[in-house]
Amino acid sequence: MTVPTMTVLEVLRADYARFPENQTYDIYADEVYFKDPMTAFRGRDRYQTMIGFIQTWFKQPVMDVHELGQSGDVITTRWTLHWTTPLPWKPRISIPGSTEIKLNTAKKIISHIDTWDISPWDVLRQHLPRF
Repeated sequence: MTVPTMTVLEVLRADYARFPENQTYDIYADEVYFKDPMTAFRGRDRYQTMIGFIQTWFKQPVMDVHELGQSGDVITTRWTLHWTTPLPWKPRISIPGSTEIKLNTAKKIISHIDTWDISPWDVLRQHLPRF
């Protein structure tokens, strides 16, 4: 009996459910392009390093996925990322946003572009103590 291979969409659904733990990096092309409002780079290794940074420095990170769908070689998501920043007042940060993921003909992710629904300044302000 042959075990069916998971689609990239199914792998992403499982990865988001346990984010940022035990992510599946082999679904990304070696030179995947990543971009969000704060950074842009190429390379699966750098993407893996960025996820490692989240695991190390953000406390209780959670990715709430509101929508996840695919049309042809484009996967789109709507999500809210939450974490607690390790500052003495322990602010809980929340970034709502979306992602557009593009696949190549080998069904590897070649582009992962995050868009935030709030500005980087709004994210920074969430870190400030409230009096």
